[in-house]
Amino acid sequence: MCYIKLPMTILISNITLTLDEQEADLRQKIAQAIGISSEQIKGIKIIKKSLDARRKNRLHFVYSLELSLPAEEEKKVLGKPSSSLQVQKVMAKPSPSPWRIKNKPQHRPIIVGTGPAALFAALRLTEVGWPPLLLERGKEVPERIKDVEKFWRSGILEPESNIQFGEGGAGTFSDGKLFTRLNDPRVATILSIFSRFGAPAEILYLQKPHIGTDRLRRVIIAMRQYLKEKGAEFHFQAKVTGLKIFQGHLQGIVINNQKEVDTPILLLGPGHSARDTYRMLGNAGVAMESKSLAIGLRVEHPQRLIDRIQYGPSVGHPRLPPAEYQLTYRCSKGRAVYSFCMCPGGAVIAASSEFQGLVTNGMSLFHRNSPWANSALVIQVGWEDFRTQGPFAGMEFQRRWEEKAFQLGGENYHAPAQGLPDFLEDREPSSLRKTSFKPGVTPARLEECLPLFAAESLREALPYFNRKMPGFSCPEAMLLGIETRTSAPLRILRGEDYQSRNVRGLYPIGEGSGYAGGIVSSALDGMKAAEMVLKKLE
Repeated sequence: MCYIKLPMTILISNITLTLDEQEADLRQKIAQAIGISSEQIKGIKIIKKSLDARRKNRLHFVYSLELSLPAEEEKKVLGKPSSSLQVQKVMAKPSPSPWRIKNKPQHRPIIVGTGPAALFAALRLTEVGWPPLLLERGKEVPERIKDVEKFWRSGILEPESNIQFGEGGAGTFSDGKLFTRLNDPRVATILSIFSRFGAPAEILYLQKPHIGTDRLRRVIIAMRQYLKEKGAEFHFQAKVTGLKIFQGHLQGIVINNQKEVDTPILLLGPGHSARDTYRMLGNAGVAMESKSLAIGLRVEHPQRLIDRIQYGPSVGHPRLPPAEYQLTYRCSKGRAVYSFCMCPGGAVIAASSEFQGLVTNGMSLFHRNSPWANSALVIQVGWEDFRTQGPFAGMEFQRRWEEKAFQLGGENYHAPAQGLPDFLEDREPSSLRKTSFKPGVTPARLEECLPLFAAESLREALPYFNRKMPGFSCPEAMLLGIETRTSAPLRILRGEDYQSRNVRGLYPIGEGSGYAGGIVSSALDGMKAAEMVLKKLE
């Protein structure tokens, strides 16, 4: 693995710029803050940039920066206490020793899926000269885009090529968020790899980086092309429909119910909507368990309203990005209600992957320049809420409410929708305003496609959200149903070595296996799983 190697530098935190100051002013501002001349600063590198919007009348940007200084100036700066700045020396990080494969197996590794976990596992294996075979049930990005746009335009669903299935996984149609709280040196490597394949350089330092679905698609294609140049092989429209297992060890797989391929190593990144794959694993005896999940609605506001709420008198300033929000509430009965996957300047999208099931999600382009802001508002769901027991209980819970939403929307993949005030007051839906959702919306009472506890919890939480963000529950706010795919409904059990609990050679990875919750965490999980495979071969 190649971590980013930093030179001997000084790290300075808590440097601020007002909205009217430019980043070109940083050199002079730093020099004044630490008491040196600007000419003595040999180099500046932005490590972190965030927006502090806690005081609406004093919005400002906060920076952490690495400085290259002459040795004598380093000593002065480090020895000078500061009440506002944090100053410390940054030591170079040693690069880890390269992996060596002593006992390279006869068969190449196989990876199922092409989402972040699968692609970063493939990169890790390819780096050491052991390029894998990647199997993707869906289509390549260009063809997948055509199928999704046809669905949004006409309501004709392609069950193997949609928002959930195809090259890049579900993240290919998302906001492309890269924010994570994980503290692992590989995270910097992951962001660096995204930048290397075409993501904007700002993802390396923004506090909440994102790529946007438009740029993420190009990054995914570039990663595929690179992997193929290095010997990896991709097969699309190749669904794994069976496993060959003997005495608890993986022997091979079946593709599209026809072709058998021998392999002792399979990294499985199925995606959180691969319900038929979950069933296949269950029939093969792979250990799994159901897990908690969330259910709720999408809320859509005019972006200008969210900007006004979050930025106050600074709204409209050209340096301000489209405003975001994050809301949480603990209900009187103990359930958590929270915003999820907030997409500023984005769109609510139809994300179904099964016939007669309605699913919503959110998506933004890199510039986030749509007039709409949207977010999921979801309610915590536990095992006690499932009608049945067993590993598929959560999956069937999701499906049941998706089918109700499909029926409520008119059985044509139109989303059932209701003005937020009407939902809050339990009124019949009034006329609906324009929305970003395609192929369309149908006025409906959204409580009919939600469990009773979810509707009650949301009605309890919304007044609190409105107090936190005055205007949140305005007449322009609209709710659309239904949001169910916030995470995998089950977990494919694995040990500390990342192998299945009861099938050796099977490595469940990523969000679809129940071990991640976003692009970066999935990529990290895939890298770590690949390293576990390599460790066994040292």
